[in-house]
Amino acid sequence: MVLQKLCNAAGPSGYEGSVRQIIKDEIKDYVDEIKVDRMGNIIAHKKGSEKKVVVDAHMDEVGFIIIGYNDDGTLKFTSLGGISNKVVPSKVVNIGKDKIPGVIGLKPIHLQSKQERGKNIPISKCCIDIGAKSKEEAKKLIPLGEYAVFTTEFGHFGEGLIKGKAFDDRIGCSILIELLKENYNCDLYAVFNVQEEVGMRGAYVSAYDIKPDITIAIEGTVCADMPGIQKHLMSTEIGKGPAISIIDKTSIYDKDIINEMKKVAVDNHISYQLRRTSVGSNDAGAFVMSGEGVKPAAIAVPCRYIHSSISVCSLEDYNNTIKLVTNYLKSL
Repeated sequence: MVLQKLCNAAGPSGYEGSVRQIIKDEIKDYVDEIKVDRMGNIIAHKKGSEKKVVVDAHMDEVGFIIIGYNDDGTLKFTSLGGISNKVVPSKVVNIGKDKIPGVIGLKPIHLQSKQERGKNIPISKCCIDIGAKSKEEAKKLIPLGEYAVFTTEFGHFGEGLIKGKAFDDRIGCSILIELLKENYNCDLYAVFNVQEEVGMRGAYVSAYDIKPDITIAIEGTVCADMPGIQKHLMSTEIGKGPAISIIDKTSIYDKDIINEMKKVAVDNHISYQLRRTSVGSNDAGAFVMSGEGVKPAAIAVPCRYIHSSISVCSLEDYNNTIKLVTNYLKSL
C-alpha cells in the first residue's frame, strides 16, 4: 500500500528526500512531465486544454532537529513544525538516514518540584538519549543539524481505521498519487511541496512558478470527536467523509468551488462534511498570496491526534476523498 510506504518514510521539514523518491517512482507512468525545483518541490504536469489547476499536498512531517550536545552524551534538540510539548517526552525517535534510535528523556516525576509537576515540560528541558556515554561519543554518532522523527509504524485496527505517523500530510500525498491515475480535461499540476510545516515555504515557490487558476490543497486535518469535547466544537469527525474547508488562518475558500464540490458529492453519493473551524492553515494560503492569487479550495481527511507521534483516520474517509476530488476535477 502506497500510503503505508509514505507514512513509514522519514521526511520532516527540510529533509523530504526519501518521501520525494517514493513519490517520483509512483507517479512516473501517469504524467507528461516531472520537475523538481530548487526547493525540492515535485511539480508533475498532466497536460490538458482547460483551466490550469494545481492539486497540492505537502511531503514534510513534523519532527525534530539536533542543535547541541550535553556533557553526559545526550542530545539537545528543537522541533521542526508545530509539536505540542505535551506529546514529546518519553517518545522513541529515529535519527537520520541510519535510523539511530533515541529516547526523548526528561526529569522523572519523582525528582520534579511541585511547581514543575504542574507545568508543561518545554522541549528545552528534554534531551534525546542515544546511549552515548559522553559528549565526544555523541558527536561521533550524530552531527549537528541531523533530523529525528517518531518511529510509529503504519497499521490497521478497529473497524476500518488506520494508525500511523505523518498522516499530515502523507495522506494528501497518497491521495494525489491516486488522482494522477485518472484523465482530466483541465491542465493539471500535481504539486508535492516541501516545508509546509514551517511556513508553507515550498508552496510559495511553486505558486510563483505555475500561476494556476485554481488550487486545491489535500490535507490531513484536525479531528475532535473525543470525550470531553462539546459537539459544537468538533471541527471534523471520523467516518463522516472528507472535510471541505470554509476558512482558516490564511484562506477564505472560494464559495463557488465549495458549492460545486458539495453538488459533486451529492450527485455521486459521496459522504462529506464541512470543516467547522478557522484554526490551522495549509499550502493554499501561499497560492492565495502569490502573484495574482488563485481561487482556493481545501479538502481534508479528518485525523485524530494530529501533530503527535501517531494519528488515526478512517479508510472510508480516505477513499471518499479520492472519489470526491476525482469527480470534481472531471467536472471542470
